[in-house]
Amino acid sequence: MATVGYSRVSTSGQDHRLQNDALEAAGCDYIVSEVGSGANENGRPQLQNLLAKLSPNDTLVVWRLDRLARSVKELIAIANNLADRDISLRSLNELIDTTTPQGRMIFHVFAMIAQFERDLIAERTKAGLEAARSRGSQFGRKRLLTPAQIRQAQDWLASKKMTQAQAAKALGVSRATLMRAIALKRDGSK
Repeated sequence: MATVGYSRVSTSGQDHRLQNDALEAAGCDYIVSEVGSGANENGRPQLQNLLAKLSPNDTLVVWRLDRLARSVKELIAIANNLADRDISLRSLNELIDTTTPQGRMIFHVFAMIAQFERDLIAERTKAGLEAARSRGSQFGRKRLLTPAQIRQAQDWLASKKMTQAQAAKALGVSRATLMRAIALKRDGSK
């Protein structure tokens, strides 16, 4: 049952002393320090190693939550992973301690806020796409063949001037692309 501190600074010009002093005062058995940007997913190998090595009943202590995670979403994911493994999390500045009912409640509030934020983003994205469609915008990959090219290919195939492969080659597409375009036109799609 260890109490492990984690400190992180973004650049080598910054100093760990403030964080490490606070973590030592909080009673950490040892401290893992790292220099790396929180914005870079691969920029925190020490944190990944530490998270993997923690055992049930250990406690991870950070000076502030932003030293641990880049976003609320990531923070919730880390906290849930630790909770699933019976590892406690404490943040000294935010006074969060998941060993207490109040600390767990705060994380549930964070989780609800994060879910609310994701739902709002999805709702706005959906509304924006619908508005763009109503204005005539089309999404997805651009069609490789114009309606005129499809008509030309249909004429070639109907008059037996060309095989499907020859028509596709003449238009610079694969045979499958040509046949799909003809089928879509036949079905009334654009």
